Amino acid sequence: MDMRAVTMDRFGGPDVLQVRQVADPVPAAGQVLVAVEYAGITFVETQVRAGRGPAAKQRPPLPRVPGNGVGGPVVAVGPGVDPALVGTVVVATTGGTGGYAELAVARVEDAVPVPAGVEVRDAVALLADGRTAVLLHRRAEVKAGEWVLVEAAGGGVGSLLVQLAAASDARVIGAARGAGKGGLVLSLGAVAYVDYSRPGWEREVAELSGGVDLVFDGVGGAVGAQGLLAVRPGGRASVYGMASGSWTEPAGHVRAVPDGGVPSAAEIRAFTEEALALAAAGRLRPTIGQTYPLHEAAEAHRAIEARATTGKTLLIP
Repeated sequence: MDMRAVTMDRFGGPDVLQVRQVADPVPAAGQVLVAVEYAGITFVETQVRAGRGPAAKQRPPLPRVPGNGVGGPVVAVGPGVDPALVGTVVVATTGGTGGYAELAVARVEDAVPVPAGVEVRDAVALLADGRTAVLLHRRAEVKAGEWVLVEAAGGGVGSLLVQLAAASDARVIGAARGAGKGGLVLSLGAVAYVDYSRPGWEREVAELSGGVDLVFDGVGGAVGAQGLLAVRPGGRASVYGMASGSWTEPAGHVRAVPDGGVPSAAEIRAFTEEALALAAAGRLRPTIGQTYPLHEAAEAHRAIEARATTGKTLLIP
């Protein structure tokens, strides 16, 4: 049988994403087949599609179906997988391809059951961003009473970092582009919001805090460099992204949070399970700013690249 999937046969702008009929995937040994109810989109996926940023040196083979995170019920299993899993609602990492589709395969060890009380859409929104935020928060060793600056605080990872730091009794300043995200960021537990499209925003942060103890920087570029200016001498920086296209290099007065290396598959699963457990307990909630039907994947990528989105963006096959 055939299913609908978003395909790309060349690198370039959002319009290279086209919906086509393709053969249904068949789960191999150790794999499950998921009927995709929601698929996550990450900023990195827009860079991979365009063939730029960190993805420029490691372009995946074409043609391909993009997408690395899905959620929905297991509808079939491959050889060696317990058939009792059929019907279980899971979120799953697909290995970097195949997610923007009606059906997707994943390794059974990458499929995590969705806890009771957590909606599938929320679980998908937490799959990549939740495990990333939990990992970053843990490695930064956020302490009660610290001043913490979270850049891109209205985004998928940033909005979760705000919540995790606030839950650790840190005093959080959220920063993002434009005034429109301020209400959201404050509702997540930040004590203040700063618009980093305004000149001198880093001085405002420094005045509010007396110098922050920690900055979470997923932006890089000018924003990342300015954020470091708001860090007190001896403070630390968790640099985890380069949405601007270039990494931030911590200045001499700032200590870099050790990255700890690439987490193992078991650690990634554990961080995912922790994020979902926090959601089930009502202690972590993703911000899903917008959803798009499968045939509007190009529009979704375009909106993300234009910084016109808030929180997580999902596709609905």
